[in-house]
Amino acid sequence: MTKLRVPAFVAFAVLSAAIFVRLGFWQLHRLTERRARNALVMSRLQAPETDVTTLTGRGDSASIRFRRARIVGTPDYDHELIYASRSYKGSPGVNILTPVHIAGRDTAVIVDRGWVYAPDGETVDLAKWHERDSVFTGYLEEFPAVAGAMSANHPTVITHFGYAAVKGALPFPVSSVYLVMRGDSVVAPDRLARLTPPPLDEGPHLNYAIQWFAFAVIALVGAGVVIRQRRGPKVEPIPYPENSPGAKH
Repeated sequence: MTKLRVPAFVAFAVLSAAIFVRLGFWQLHRLTERRARNALVMSRLQAPETDVTTLTGRGDSASIRFRRARIVGTPDYDHELIYASRSYKGSPGVNILTPVHIAGRDTAVIVDRGWVYAPDGETVDLAKWHERDSVFTGYLEEFPAVAGAMSANHPTVITHFGYAAVKGALPFPVSSVYLVMRGDSVVAPDRLARLTPPPLDEGPHLNYAIQWFAFAVIALVGAGVVIRQRRGPKVEPIPYPENSPGAKH
């Protein structure tokens, strides 16, 4: 390396190491956030079950996400919606969304009653999956913060889940949160497979942090090796004795 290339390489290595360290701490920060979120979700899923009427209507739907809740009301099977293209354990199917009317309230609450198999990920006989329940238990979720979309050919089929799409498909007001029913999640031909809460793992953040720190060490070690080689002792030519065969006369 020339005299200019060595400092440039060392500067690049040090700058890269600083960036790698910053990325490593960023992944550790995301890990801390993930753990805090997991703890919050777990505490809500373990909290006592509460009637949905005491939780909704507060304005901040994020504060009641994953809260265990109970809905007592009348399922409106005439206005059910299909959430299309839902894969479950590797099989194509749909989620069935049922509006539930609560006595004394104009606003219905959507209940995601679970998943059923559908070869095309869209078509299902809803009448087959009617239940006699008037009490629905599970945990509350927010609608995604997107408009969503309905199928162009089937007005009751949701292709992209969102509050506006659900609200626009129904002739009555709908709550901004919905209930995900919990229960038997085993797939069976005679019942819906209830959905499970999101996994509470820590994700890949710790492994990513270790990788970024390792990259930083490699960059600094490489810079140190180059500096050491550059500053190493120079090998001087061995002088020949005056009378030796290799001496110049």
